[in-house]
Amino acid sequence: MKQIYVVTGAAGHLGSYVVKELLDRGEEVRAFVLPREKIPAYVERNRQSLTRYAGDVCDRQTLDQLFVTDEDAEFTVIHCAGLISISLGKNPKVYSVNVDGTANVIAACREHQVRRLVYVSSVHAIPVLPRGQVMCEISSFSPDRVVGYYAKTKALATQMVLDAAKFGMDALVVHPSGIIGPNAQRSGNVAQMISAFLKGSFRFLIKGGFDFVDVRDVAAGIVSAADNGKAGECYILSNRVISLVELLNELAKCSGIPKPKIPLPLWVAKAVAPCAELYSKLARKAPFFTLYSLQTITGNSLYSNAKAVAELAYKTRSLEETAKDIVRTMTGNLRKKR
Repeated sequence: MKQIYVVTGAAGHLGSYVVKELLDRGEEVRAFVLPREKIPAYVERNRQSLTRYAGDVCDRQTLDQLFVTDEDAEFTVIHCAGLISISLGKNPKVYSVNVDGTANVIAACREHQVRRLVYVSSVHAIPVLPRGQVMCEISSFSPDRVVGYYAKTKALATQMVLDAAKFGMDALVVHPSGIIGPNAQRSGNVAQMISAFLKGSFRFLIKGGFDFVDVRDVAAGIVSAADNGKAGECYILSNRVISLVELLNELAKCSGIPKPKIPLPLWVAKAVAPCAELYSKLARKAPFFTLYSLQTITGNSLYSNAKAVAELAYKTRSLEETAKDIVRTMTGNLRKKR
């Protein structure tokens, strides 16, 4: 029987690399994107096996087109579409996309009897343990156990997928940690910081860090989960804790740009974060830091990927390789815009 992969959020940083991973191995892919979005040019191999479908996960009816076929085929859906927020405040759009959109995807999968649904959640849906304790996969999720509106919406959506699995749907969940890597869209706060550093306008040393993972490793892990994961299970796709200083120092080494040297005390960052967040909102740019993101990078981010390694043959690459490719792609894009 013919296999067709459906990827929602296919124009995003992670979604596009999932599409690339599938095309690179010769699969037929249906990419679901917003009407004005395009699949990035770096997804170049086997594009003849890629079909673009425009719609919105918030509009249930636009999902049906993804499953129309004259052939005897079965579908695997990889649901990457989502909105990230580093603000503590409520955002109706974030809820609509992350929760209602996931409910629509589940309904479409049920109606069209898909072979498997892989939901891309986040490690932020997992309750944070005290510093020093390692966080592993859990079996139930609640918005009351996590901090931050984004985390709460991902917890709600994750539980919906697991509930669908309990009622017979072949569905599973992956939890990426902080995604970095080549061709990052500068709409995220970390990507904004990296872009500013490579342009010479970010010279601060900030204590803290997070579990950062290369987007290509996450994409490979997601595709492996689609093939080898167990229904009703969750898999953490993480790497290791990388301090912001280590990340910027590696980028400096790869780019030839001087290392950051100006210490920025945490209390100063917290004091200016609300003003920076307001300015970024007015300027329609992602802020480097918010009170929530500062809380995140100074908290516990020890996540175990042992389950994914054992069951999905999950692998991660070195920070040096990731940094080199970030510099190569991001500095190239910066030159094109000058």
